[in-house]
Amino acid sequence: MTHAYRVPLRDVLKIDTMADTSVLAGRSGLDRVVTRLNVMEVPDIVDWVRPHALLVTAGYPLVGLDEDRFIDLVRALDEREVAALGIKVGRYVEEVPARVLDVADDLGFPLLDLSVDMAFDDLLEQVHVRLTDVQADVLQRTDALHAALEGLVLEGAGLEQIATRIADVLGIGILVTTVDGRELAGALTQEMRRALTESDAFDATGRFRVERLRVRPMSIGSGQVLVQPVVAASSDLARLVAFDPQRVVPKDDVYALQRASAVAALLISQQQAVSAVESKYRGDFLRDVLSGRAGDEDRVQEYAAGLGWSIDLPAMVVTAKLDPPAAEAEQVPTSMRREWQQRFFLAWNKVVASHGAQYPSADFFDEVVTVLSAPEGLRGQPKAATAHLQAQVADIVTAVAGDRGGRRRPFSVGTSRLVHAWEGLPAAYGQARRANEVGFRFTGGSGTSHFDDLGIHRLIGLIPDRDEMDAFAKDVLGDLADEGAESQDLRETLQVLLDTNLNVAEASRLQYVHYNTMRYRITKLEQMLGKFTVDPALRLNLAVALQVRRIQL
Repeated sequence: MTHAYRVPLRDVLKIDTMADTSVLAGRSGLDRVVTRLNVMEVPDIVDWVRPHALLVTAGYPLVGLDEDRFIDLVRALDEREVAALGIKVGRYVEEVPARVLDVADDLGFPLLDLSVDMAFDDLLEQVHVRLTDVQADVLQRTDALHAALEGLVLEGAGLEQIATRIADVLGIGILVTTVDGRELAGALTQEMRRALTESDAFDATGRFRVERLRVRPMSIGSGQVLVQPVVAASSDLARLVAFDPQRVVPKDDVYALQRASAVAALLISQQQAVSAVESKYRGDFLRDVLSGRAGDEDRVQEYAAGLGWSIDLPAMVVTAKLDPPAAEAEQVPTSMRREWQQRFFLAWNKVVASHGAQYPSADFFDEVVTVLSAPEGLRGQPKAATAHLQAQVADIVTAVAGDRGGRRRPFSVGTSRLVHAWEGLPAAYGQARRANEVGFRFTGGSGTSHFDDLGIHRLIGLIPDRDEMDAFAKDVLGDLADEGAESQDLRETLQVLLDTNLNVAEASRLQYVHYNTMRYRITKLEQMLGKFTVDPALRLNLAVALQVRRIQL
């Protein structure tokens, strides 16, 4: 990849050979960058110019050019991002027409009046020297940044210091985020963060929408935001977000960001290695607590405090689990599934920590488990504490899910009852897992299920023999358990009748059928199932069978 080292046109005008140059028009374009010099020797130069070139001419190719063609030339050069057109006015061209000057002003395309005594070879040499100086400065600055960042890493600095150093050296705003846009560190002014927020760069949960910048940078006013991936070997670790509120981020800074991302990758890899070991110990400890193997309460509390946790009762156990991939994606490699899980745990843990850093939260390989303690003021009010914690779970789920951007996977959540005694934690963990499992079967995923709200599904979920459940549903429903369209319609009618307590008029309204049609369907259902309209026990069996069938599907 080539990197252009550029100089603003206004700086080029300061070199010695340009001392007698004046700006005829397009003064608003003096910040256009110059990367090369080109001499115009023929009228059809447009097809041969390159972007950011300073085009100069003695004027001979412009002889005989009428105003309209001159205007077309200026417009074409502007479209090709030429930095400026310099003309030795007075040698072959006596003056530049007023209409041409007006168009150049409108476009912000600089037209320069060069000294008739200027030697183009001297100009070429001095521009080349200036560009070379800039290149040396850029390389020196980039190398200095890289060395400084490496020094910070070796000294044990964190991502916050890395981000701050990059921002200070490049003079731009910096964010370090997870792959899905969760902020890990940042060096943004309040004005920068406000501009990003107003441009919808953050979602409602505060996640930076990195997926929007995956293909191309985003413009904000006259500034620009771009994303540089932080990658180590084959691992996609993070994102480095750069924001210059005043201009497009120069390619020189992009090159520096690429070098900086390599150092950030080193630091993040180190942190992940340490975190993996810590996570294992944390997970093993919490698993022992929730299985009743961790010892007495005093010992557990002391160990938890060493991890920065506090397990205060009453509390609620929460399990969160990624929904399995669709059938067509069953062959997902184990490494990718683990990457999904790690990304999910990182997002979940970060959101939980924002609610309370003391809440125990760990990755159990295929699920994330958290223990939320009730606020001190609600510990004597079970109903209020339960409602508060369930609302807190809803907030956490909303924040983790966000708008589903950033390659996040759908997940399901289960919560336990409020547990008041230390010995009740293992049962609470089982309740949360059961709520998650039954909720997923009933809703198909991406939902939150509370153990107390499971109703009959709680009892159904306690039955381990799925074949027996399936057999029960088929025995009770008979031919109605078939997959045909007619059986499905009749099952829906039966469910509506049970839901309306056999109110024929209401069931007819809900199914948009005539009253007599509903009476006919009831007769047909009783022929298949028995006299359920007069047999409460049969109605109970049918209601349970329908729910079993829904969960099994």
